[in-house]
Amino acid sequence: MATYLYRLGRLAYRRRWAVLIAWLLALAVAVGASVAFSAEPEDSFSLPGTEAQETLDTLGERFPEASGGRGQVVFHAPDGQQLTTPEAREAIEQTTAAVGAVDGVIAVVDPFTGQSISPQGDIAFTQVNFALPAADLAESTLERVEEAAEPARAAGLTVEYGGDAFAPIAPPQIAGPGEIIGVAVAVVVLILVFRSVLAAVLPLFTALVGVGIGVMTLQSFSGVVTMDSTAPILALMLGLAVGIDYALFIVSRHQQQVRDGMDPEESAARANGTAGGAVVFAGSTVVIALAALAVVDIPFLTVMGVGAAGTVVVAVLIAITLLPAMFGFVGGRIANTPIPSPWARRAARAQAEGRKVPAGPAAAWVRGIARMPIVVILVGVVGLGAVALPATDLHLGLPSNADPGSSADRASELLDDGFGPGFNAPLLVAIGGEDPATVQTAAEGFFGTVSELPNVVMVAPPQPNASGDTVLLTVIPGSGPADAETEDVVEAIRDTAGSIEAETGTEIGVTGTTAMNIDISTQLAEALPIYCLVVVGLALLLLMLVFRSIAVPIKAAAGFLLSIAASIGAVVAVYQWGWLNDLFAVDETGPIISFLPILLVGVLFGLAMDYEVFLVSRMREDFVHGADPREAVATGYQHGAKVVGAAALIMIAVFGSFIYSHEHMIKAIAFSLAFGVLVDALLVRMTLVPALMTLMGRGAWWLPGFLQRALPNVDIEGERLAHLLDADGRGPGHGDGGEGHGGGGFGPGGDSGPDDPDAGGAHGRETVGSAAR
Repeated sequence: MATYLYRLGRLAYRRRWAVLIAWLLALAVAVGASVAFSAEPEDSFSLPGTEAQETLDTLGERFPEASGGRGQVVFHAPDGQQLTTPEAREAIEQTTAAVGAVDGVIAVVDPFTGQSISPQGDIAFTQVNFALPAADLAESTLERVEEAAEPARAAGLTVEYGGDAFAPIAPPQIAGPGEIIGVAVAVVVLILVFRSVLAAVLPLFTALVGVGIGVMTLQSFSGVVTMDSTAPILALMLGLAVGIDYALFIVSRHQQQVRDGMDPEESAARANGTAGGAVVFAGSTVVIALAALAVVDIPFLTVMGVGAAGTVVVAVLIAITLLPAMFGFVGGRIANTPIPSPWARRAARAQAEGRKVPAGPAAAWVRGIARMPIVVILVGVVGLGAVALPATDLHLGLPSNADPGSSADRASELLDDGFGPGFNAPLLVAIGGEDPATVQTAAEGFFGTVSELPNVVMVAPPQPNASGDTVLLTVIPGSGPADAETEDVVEAIRDTAGSIEAETGTEIGVTGTTAMNIDISTQLAEALPIYCLVVVGLALLLLMLVFRSIAVPIKAAAGFLLSIAASIGAVVAVYQWGWLNDLFAVDETGPIISFLPILLVGVLFGLAMDYEVFLVSRMREDFVHGADPREAVATGYQHGAKVVGAAALIMIAVFGSFIYSHEHMIKAIAFSLAFGVLVDALLVRMTLVPALMTLMGRGAWWLPGFLQRALPNVDIEGERLAHLLDADGRGPGHGDGGEGHGGGGFGPGGDSGPDDPDAGGAHGRETVGSAAR
């Protein structure tokens, strides 16, 4: 692996113009395809194979007038007045007649005929049925329905529009002010890491090219694949974050090697062969975790996972091809650091005065951990466990499409006030069979049975279709669409239906938006353990290949479970319990999005393994080149901590910038990912990992003999590459001034390194083939 990437890096460096033009052409093609073939997102969730979806499909065939979009025109009288006055009644009847005359409306039921007036008499609604599903309704049709309410407004009534048909689906905002702030924070972090604007621009440029190709390509498929608005935003978040992180890792190695005197072309090739190898394997874990979402067999989740995985693949390819090409344009200027480092000045002053160079922050931190690893582990595990406690109260559901403050949201509140929350959670029960008389008898019996079920407020009279072979019942529960009590009603109806189906030979199914959301949440909960086994199993095998160890992959997975538990606990506390809701602009609390846990597992596992590879690969690199296990942990940590810390801060900034998105789903996803990265990178990987590695010592790298022989050696540390370069005369000292020390250079006792990239060269410890790693 290292040898191939080394050759690829050198080729890209020499053919930099060709590589740059090829990627820019790919970006142009992706943008053109997106403009030509993209379609509007469809935020209606479907789940083939579930009772709710099968019943909805049956209604579409046998009862088309019941399978179209539904809406309500909600009327509210001024304070102290009622809708039963002659003036108000006349205005509502005129509005109902005008709505019924709109093309695309197949049925309307006015409040006085349908008895849909609240007990207080101040709220009422007109039920509107459309010929087409809500997602297919033209904007002009909805506008004409809204215009038809002018008589009611002229009479002084408040009119709002609710139901699926009027729940607005805002188009995804790919680049808003929050995202720009996130990128700005990433730029600041990059400048602080590299102490050079030129070096900081490289990761940002390559990441933007990669995310542009990935997101535009994904959107170009929206015309042939059903895609909701979350998919491109998730791809954007991940593509931008990993694109900057992967480039950061390679640029950091390249910059240090050039600072140490290595020829820029040779350095670009070696950085690609070593740090690039870690990027390939880190990206592979992310891709595996995301692509494995397909095993859940939920179409919209599969599209989200595969789309985001494709963007990550592009980010990896960009990092190992376009980035070395950009090194060719920059040349030796990559080593220039016009922005001074306070630590470098302190180290240089101490060295000039003959004093010991003081340990940098990373060195002090890891050596502090090494002095009391057991205490660090206990405190860390207990602390993360406390943060995870709210996860025990996790309640899953799917949010309404209605944006807070919209007409649909206000209509929902009026219906809650006038009729109870169940009017926003109607359940559709379809009863079908070959004999219309039998179907009608079964429907009448089932009507009485369902009416007596607990938490059922009302059941509308049976409504047959034209042929009489299908009858529809509308059930109004006493609880809202996201309440657990509504799930109990759905289960009770389905349990009751079994006996009537057996007696009459009919088929009974429950559907509607509420039932569909319940089925999706149930299937996701059932699929989560299987998904975790697939993802963790594949990733453990991959990490075993990378590190040739049993303990390191198991430790990595255990730390990930802590991160997941803490992240879900934080999401429950903020978005379900309402803690700090003003700080995070949470408009309303409620159940957690049903697919968030499984999505969080996929994304965060991949990112957690990224940091594991970046940090631990350098520890193994020093270990396989002869360092003592405990010293390898310390020196490897110093080399990797700055890069991992900076990468985590960039991830947090990018994900965090989406927390204030206008979409509720994006807010919760962004918060969970930002918090998950914070916990996993800074607490688990940079605190618990060195403590555990110190405790395990040499045992951390143990692998049974039969596995040693069975597993291929992927050589992520570049050991074979180092031998090849040494044999070719390009070992240590090759270049303009020789390396003088390994990789980043570290001072006495490993106290320098990434915390002081300028101070380590004069007194570094030479390691054979270190720069080729």
